[in-house]
Amino acid sequence: MTPETHAPSASEAAAATTTQLARLNLVQAINQALEQELARDANVLLLGEDIGRGGGVFRVTEGLLAKFGPDRVMDTPLAESGGVGLGIGLALAGFRPVVEIQFMGFIYPAVNQLFAHAARYRNRTRGRYPVPMVVRTPYGGGIHPPEHHSESYEAMLANTPGLKVVVPSNPYDAKGLLVAAIRDPDPVVFLEPTRLYRAFRQEVPAASYEVPLGAAKVARSGTDVTVIAWGSMMQEALKAAEAAGLEGISVEVVDLRSIVPMDTATVLTSVARTGRAVVVHEAPRTCGLGAELVAQINEHVLLDLLAPVERVTGFDTVFPGAPLENHYLPSVERVLAAVRRTLEE
Repeated sequence: MTPETHAPSASEAAAATTTQLARLNLVQAINQALEQELARDANVLLLGEDIGRGGGVFRVTEGLLAKFGPDRVMDTPLAESGGVGLGIGLALAGFRPVVEIQFMGFIYPAVNQLFAHAARYRNRTRGRYPVPMVVRTPYGGGIHPPEHHSESYEAMLANTPGLKVVVPSNPYDAKGLLVAAIRDPDPVVFLEPTRLYRAFRQEVPAASYEVPLGAAKVARSGTDVTVIAWGSMMQEALKAAEAAGLEGISVEVVDLRSIVPMDTATVLTSVARTGRAVVVHEAPRTCGLGAELVAQINEHVLLDLLAPVERVTGFDTVFPGAPLENHYLPSVERVLAAVRRTLEE
């Protein structure tokens, strides 16, 4: 197999201008992004366990094997290290592989490939060999699965120079961010919140489009306190902001969208204006990404703060089984309580 060169066709350029919309859930939006990138660029390949005939654990790749064949949509053995290692080799050979890990809790066997090779190849070769690959994986809790199916260790990935880490919170962003990730010259880990896969639908353009990596979004404007979240925690943040509004508290909600690169400018601008901040994530508290955000805020806008920054997180324990799941995950009530505390100072 030899990689092919590609330039956008006239029909692709015309398609990109269409305003046709469809109401899609997260699964459908990601499936559409993969289908359009497979059609656009012959160098894009999909790899993963049961992604072909089975369509993936959550059916994200359903129908793509029939459309593009087994040379483009490949079922791999139950060997995460081998799948990611194969992806690295294909990327070095000029392809753009998209590797699916069935759940983030299964990514550990592939961590050595990601940390020791994918993240380092550009630096190791002084820029001669970038690794344009994407590793997709469902992550986070909320669907009552068994152990190892609810991990949200994005901080572990963010602490690895050379990796980009992306977490969409809605179907529109999921499609645009995944397209941008596939076209990016560097390795991107694309974390898909499992409990949002079919939680709601949103209007998504039929044409291909990119949402730039490293650009946070102000999802709701406010003046009293800034809540910063990403992935599935955006739902809790927005619901808490709505509830706070009924109490006369104006909450601004910032969706990070990209963990690496992180758009700290949008975060700091918002916090400097509101003077208060709450960081929400479902990963364990200690050394979680919230700690980095608090440090950034303290380093750059400390004198604008009217109250200490609050963190609402998971707990420093293994993600619990189904009966205790709701006690572990940050809730609207916990976020709302943190918002109130910032106003008591």
